[in-house]
Amino acid sequence: MKIAVAANGPYLVTGGVPLVLETIVSDTEGGSESWKSGRAFEVKDVYALCRCGHSAHKPFCDGAHATVGFDGTETASREPYDKQAKVIDGPVLQLQDVDALCAFARFCDVAGTVWALVERSDAQSQTLAAREAGHCPSGRLVVRHTSTGEKVEPQLTQSIGLIEDPVEECSGPLWVRGGIPVEAADGTAYEVRNRVTLCRCGVSQNKPFCDGSHAEARFNDGLGER
Repeated sequence: MKIAVAANGPYLVTGGVPLVLETIVSDTEGGSESWKSGRAFEVKDVYALCRCGHSAHKPFCDGAHATVGFDGTETASREPYDKQAKVIDGPVLQLQDVDALCAFARFCDVAGTVWALVERSDAQSQTLAAREAGHCPSGRLVVRHTSTGEKVEPQLTQSIGLIEDPVEECSGPLWVRGGIPVEAADGTAYEVRNRVTLCRCGVSQNKPFCDGSHAEARFNDGLGER
């Protein structure tokens, strides 16, 4: 399985990667609480996903990038995550944070922010911190055990999720899960990670990764329920 970024074009997906709708479920106050899996799309062994945001056949590419003059120049850092991350050392857990990767899913703010939770030593705070970081689809946040450095990350099956955000009334990025390799248009391999989010609204300033711009742009793929 692999995802290759086409120059000023779509994401070329090989290996028959499963494609599923994933909706952010909110609590009574509108905070992000959990994920709900929905429609599974029929895919071929090789398929192309829209990257410009203008396809009339979303989530798949229909060639619209060529007619709208899409600039898909990749500007994201290619340094390993660990070199980019800011670190907060707590008594039990350590939090790594690369804010440039934020996809605005907002799981980090529920039940006390993850940044505050890792500075506490009680078991409940540790559980919540690990949950909040693990629900972060972009992999911006990673929790480790302070004593051993071992990562605390969810076990994710190799697949791609199409994020829907009813609270913000918009569609989000591609949630790439389970360590699927992503290759830049020039052939350079990005670091393989447990989870990343790829821009599909076309306006991220951190391409190919999402930077949350879909929320401001009110990107809507027409696939989810609001």
